[in-house]
Order: sequence, then structure tokens, then C-alpha cells
Amino acid sequence: MNLVKSMPNKGQRDKWGKDIEFLLSCIALSVGLGNVWRFPFTALENGGGAFVIPYLIVLLLVGRPIYYLEMLISQFSSRGCINVYDASPAMRGIGVGQTYSTFIVMTYYASLMAVTMRYLIASFADPLPWSECSDAWNATCIDSRLITNMADNSTQAAVTSAELFFVKDVLKEADSIHDGIGTPDWRLVLCLLVPWTCICLTLIKGIKSSGKVAYFLAIFPYVVMLVLLVRACTLEGAGDGMLYFIKPQWDRILEAKVWYAAVTQVFFSLTICFGNVMMYSSYNRFTNNVYRDVTIVSIMDTLTSMLAGLIVFGVIGHLAHVLDVPDIQQVVRGGAGLAFITYPDAIAKFTFWPQFFAVAFFLMLFVLGIGSNVGMATTIMTVIRDRFQHLPPALVAVGIALVGFSIGVIYTTPGGQYLLDFLDFYGASFVALVLAVFEMVTFAWIYGVSRLCRDVEFMLGIKTGLYWRLCWGFITPILLAAILLYHIATYESFTFNGYVYPDGMYAFGWCIFAAGVLQLPAWAVYTFLKRKEPDWRDRLAHCFKPTHDWGPEDPELNAKYHESVYKAEQALPRNRSIARRIFDNVFS
Repeated sequence: MNLVKSMPNKGQRDKWGKDIEFLLSCIALSVGLGNVWRFPFTALENGGGAFVIPYLIVLLLVGRPIYYLEMLISQFSSRGCINVYDASPAMRGIGVGQTYSTFIVMTYYASLMAVTMRYLIASFADPLPWSECSDAWNATCIDSRLITNMADNSTQAAVTSAELFFVKDVLKEADSIHDGIGTPDWRLVLCLLVPWTCICLTLIKGIKSSGKVAYFLAIFPYVVMLVLLVRACTLEGAGDGMLYFIKPQWDRILEAKVWYAAVTQVFFSLTICFGNVMMYSSYNRFTNNVYRDVTIVSIMDTLTSMLAGLIVFGVIGHLAHVLDVPDIQQVVRGGAGLAFITYPDAIAKFTFWPQFFAVAFFLMLFVLGIGSNVGMATTIMTVIRDRFQHLPPALVAVGIALVGFSIGVIYTTPGGQYLLDFLDFYGASFVALVLAVFEMVTFAWIYGVSRLCRDVEFMLGIKTGLYWRLCWGFITPILLAAILLYHIATYESFTFNGYVYPDGMYAFGWCIFAAGVLQLPAWAVYTFLKRKEPDWRDRLAHCFKPTHDWGPEDPELNAKYHESVYKAEQALPRNRSIARRIFDNVFS
């Protein structure tokens, strides 16, 4: 970010030099690996083209309202994901818990970048190392470069060299972790150094350098995607794969799990409720048009997911064609397998310059991942720097990189993938969903929709429409609460490819979950005990009211803001009924 000091006042945050740098940073943050493999496979599992309808509805009723709210509240107050809860100090634990989840995601996300780097380096080899079988794998194997009929009975028990390369050569994946996770693979450890070095160098000057890097991180992947899309469209059988991706299965559209999948996809796709959006927006100038930015980012994110889906399933359609497999789903692998098995397997069959397309694909994956990882690392750095302003940015950046790298080494072990998915479920997805409900309650009902709308008018000079008011006040929190209750009601012990973890691991998982969620009550109690009012009811009431310095960072604007708040509160009628208070909160 090219940031300039807006005022020399002590403690005032740096600002983006250009609004476009903020926008590109948000695009680089939101558009990541989830768009390339998570969205296509999630759509396939949940009704194909029919999934897009719930996804778009959830995007409009949950994703965009939360994204806009997080941008607004942080830009208005120039506060990061923890200090923004000065709006309601008792709820500060939400920000702490979200930072905790972001840290967990950041550590394993970099390990995926290490795998991507491993493939990127291997892509320069001729022939591609995953295109041919190796005797060292000691398995019934068929070369991925061969156009083999998988329906042939003689090859039914065989495994492609692309899959064996990923499992046995790259991951060296263990059959279980009952006897431990094993020893780190030195090649993956070296590859892990690359993303953390990139992240550290980006952060080394604090927030200042990220905006310049965002030009590359946000734009380059689209150049590669367009090249890959053109190539995918020229492959024989690609049309069948693309049609399979967008063809609706209408009988699935009313299933509850499809809507749950849509909500979780929107969460991770837009990177909301993790504190990252709040962090970036806290460096905005006070009058930046975030409404425009929300519209652009949400549209770009959705179009990227659809574009990635067309590319991936175009290639899968070609793979099914050359293998003469009638059911495309037979050649699809979910999760990491979609990027590291299915796509390499298809590239190995390219007769024209397979190395070029392998390099282009994995370079795109690496750049997408770095963009998201830089955003997460910057969030952690902002939290630390907000609390300890005397620490040099370079020291904090190096510290984050060292800690992240040290923890990331765990994921380079033979049992690393077992831990990655496990921690993602208990430490990130589940925690984020719980805290998201409380985040909406905090800003919509404790702070108040009406006050939030007055803040928007004070900051941007525009009135908030009925769509935003209804979403913030009713639709979004109700939908999130319903999804959370559904998730709890249908909870099953987490498994990895059918593997059931030892009982001790599940206990560990719930401890990881509790460490994130219990931040909320712990900080609420701490805030209450810290208050000095003699009467406990006054102390409790003040715990949920904004701090005395809440509002715009500029002292003059802050004074005008508090004057406007006082006038608005004085204009409210006394002795209102509960129904009237609810109505006024959303519609006044």
C-alpha cells in the first residue's frame, strides 16, 4: 500500500495513497484458492448449476451485507478487527476470536502454497514427473500421459501416476496418525520458505508495501485464467464438462445442506467474519466510497468462481473424453485433489507444450494464495502493531513469518493433511460461523442499525436503503443463526477421507474450538470487572455502549459526530414499547 500520513496527530493510522490500491488488495484477499477448487467441487456436490441459485441468494442476503457492514464500521472508526469493538467493548472477544481463526488459517494456507511451489518447480521438467509411473511407489499404476480407457477391466484397480505422485512423492501421506504424524519432508520445508519469504518481504515495511504488490496479485491471475479458458475451450470434450458444471439438478435445490454449503462458500470466498476486511478498510480515507468497492469485489469474486469452474470442468470434460468415461464425476477429486491430481492428470495428456500450461496453472495458484495469505498476515500484524505501537514493523513481520513457518512445518509431515483439514474444521470454519452470529447481533442490535445508518450518512452523505436495513436487522442474522443451528443439529464427528481420528484428537479439536469461541465471554467478564461504576447495573450498561472516543479518527470530525449523536438521542421519544424500539432500530 502506498500510504501517506493524513495528519501528524499522535496515534493516527496511515492511509491508502490511492483508493484503487484498497480495491485491488480486497480483490487479492477475497479471490483465492477457494475460487479455483472449492467452488467448482462444492457446486458439483450440491446440484451443479442449481447450486449457483442458492449461492447467489446467500451472496445477496448474507455475503454483501456483512462485507459492506465490515467495511463501513472500520472505515468510519479507523479501527482494526479488535479495536472496532470499541463500539461495544463487552463484545471485543469476537475480534480476538476471529484473529485467532485467521492465524490458524494463515499457517495451513502457507503450507498449501508450499505444495503449489513444489508442483511449480516440478512443472519445468520434461517429461512432467507426475506423467509417468515410478517403481519407488510400489503400486499398480498407469501413466497419466497415456490415453487409457479406465472402463477396461484390466485397469480398474490401477491408480494414475498423477495421484500417486501427489500422495506418495509430494505429501508422502501416512495411512493414519495413530502412531504420530511423522518427520517433515525436507523438500516441502524448503518450499514452505518461499511463501513465507514473500509474505515477510511484503510486510517488512508495514502496511505500506502491500498496495503496490496488490497490482500484481490481483491482476496477474486473471491473465492466466483467460489463457487457460481459451485453451480449455479448444479441448475436445470440454463442452461436456462445462455443461456438466452449469447444468441444474432441480431436485436438490431445496435440500438444507445445499444452502449450508452456499453460506460456507460465501464466507470463505469473500473472507468475511475473519477480520481481514475490517483490517484493510481501517486504512481507508474517511470518505472513500465503500459502497462501490463492495459491489465490485462481490461481482468479481462471483465471476472468478464461475470462470474457474468453467476452466476446471472444461479440462475435466476433456479428461473424461480421452479416458472414455461416461460419468464425469468419476474423474473428479475434491479438495486439494482437484488442483493437485485431476488438473495435473489432464495436463499430462496435453500433446502441445504441457510444461507451459502446468507452469501457468501452478503460478496462478501460487499468486492467488499469496494474495490471500498476505491479507491474513497483515491482519495479525495490524493487531500486534495496534497494541504495541513502539515495535518496529520489520521486527513484527519477521516474528510473524518465523512463527508461521515453524507451525507450518507440521503440515509438511506425512500426517500433515490430516491435521490441516482437522484444524480447518474445528479452529476456523466452526469458530467463524459462531462468531459471525454474534458479530451481526453486536452491530445490528447492540450498536444498532439506525445508528449505523446515521454513521453512513455522516461519513458518505448518503442514506441507507431498505435492502441494507432489512438484511442487517433481520435477514442476515436470522439466516446465520439458522445455519448454525442446522450445523449443530446435524453435527457428525469429523473424518478425513473416511479416516476416524483417535478420541484424543477429537478432545483436542474441541479445545481448539473452545479457545476461539470462549474469547467472547472471557473478554466480556474482563470488560465488566474493569469498569469503575459503583452500581453493577451501570457497569453492565456501559460495557455495551461505545467508548468515549468512538467515532472518526480526526478530532474535529469526532467532536461534530458526538454532537450529532447527542441530538439524535435527544430527539428519540421516551417510554417506547419494545415493538416500537425494534421498528425504530431498523427503519428510523
